[in-house]
Amino acid sequence: MPEPHGTVPEPPDTVPEPSGTLPEPHAMTGAAAPALSHQVLKALLGAWALSACSAEETAAVEDHLTACAPCADEALRLRDAVGLLHTDGSLDLDPTLRTRVLDGCLGRRPARLPVPEWATPYDAETARLDALLRDIGDSEWHAPVRLQWFEEERAVTRRTTVAGVIGHLMAVDGLVSAALGLDDPLDGAAVPGGSEAPLSPTRRTETYWAAAHAPATRAVREPWRDLTHALIRTASLAGRNVAERSVSYGEFALPLQDALLDRAFECWVHGTDIAEAVDYPYAPPSAAHLHRMIDLAARLLPATLATRRRCGLAAPPKDLVAAGEPCRSLHLEVEGHGGGDWYIPLDSPAAVGSPDRAVAQVALDGVEFCQLVAGHISPVEAAAGQEGDREAIRDVLFASASLSRL
Repeated sequence: MPEPHGTVPEPPDTVPEPSGTLPEPHAMTGAAAPALSHQVLKALLGAWALSACSAEETAAVEDHLTACAPCADEALRLRDAVGLLHTDGSLDLDPTLRTRVLDGCLGRRPARLPVPEWATPYDAETARLDALLRDIGDSEWHAPVRLQWFEEERAVTRRTTVAGVIGHLMAVDGLVSAALGLDDPLDGAAVPGGSEAPLSPTRRTETYWAAAHAPATRAVREPWRDLTHALIRTASLAGRNVAERSVSYGEFALPLQDALLDRAFECWVHGTDIAEAVDYPYAPPSAAHLHRMIDLAARLLPATLATRRRCGLAAPPKDLVAAGEPCRSLHLEVEGHGGGDWYIPLDSPAAVGSPDRAVAQVALDGVEFCQLVAGHISPVEAAAGQEGDREAIRDVLFASASLSRL
């Protein structure tokens, strides 16, 4: 019998639960999953490179890459970029890159003002040190640096800062600037004792440091750099005879060409001290320049031996000969970078070293020999190979170390 109009039927007591998950539309119809478009697959390349796609997306992308060359190239670039983000890698530049670029520039760039060949080691070493100083931050100028040298048969050390080292280099460079008629960095500084005689490098440094009213900062870089440029420019314009001009070191003198070579050596040694203090890579000089530095030390050794002998620090001469004649010699064999062979006369600085009269031989690496001359290693630790007269070997090794100074 029909319900009367206006009456709503009662709902059933329960509604049956669905028996399972609703199938996907294409599953209900039996159709395959729709293919992804080129634009969608291209947009998925970044996620694919990061391995962030689902298994279905990964399969679709990789299938697409076999047929689409532009997407394959882009996928390869993205994978390479992801490789750079690996936690075990570093995005920092190779720390030796600057040194290699500078070496290339210094070896190939023609100078606007030709520098004399004998001044090129100083030009190169001041440029390398200036590049290091340009890279370090303000706080690193106050990093502690331990200077080392050999004095009175023992190692001596002095603590200063990076800025203090540059002040030291500038103060001693003043010896060369005075010889060339340039301004002296010590002008206006109170000279201890009021002496008019040229101060030794050590006294010049102590005077410069004492005149500073506050700890040195990176402000010292510009005057040091300006002075090195002035020295090179003046030496380049002064003519050929300037190379033999005498430069007084107080207790001794050197020709200008040897004085600039000595300054190049000091610049490299103290550049290495600074680089170690601020954890910066710093290579030795070029082989040609290092060879000349070693040669200067070898030429200074006979006179140094004679001075030590007068002070009772070396054995007396055993076979005096006329000036210019061959005498007992030590064969100094320097191996590796900048190496060569030198024969050091043992009994008189006026005699000539000779392989025929060699009574001893010492073999060292080039950089190791320079560290000995700089007072950075002791004579008893220096030689890799020794043969012959033990007394002569000891005298030459200790004389090499005594070439060092502050």
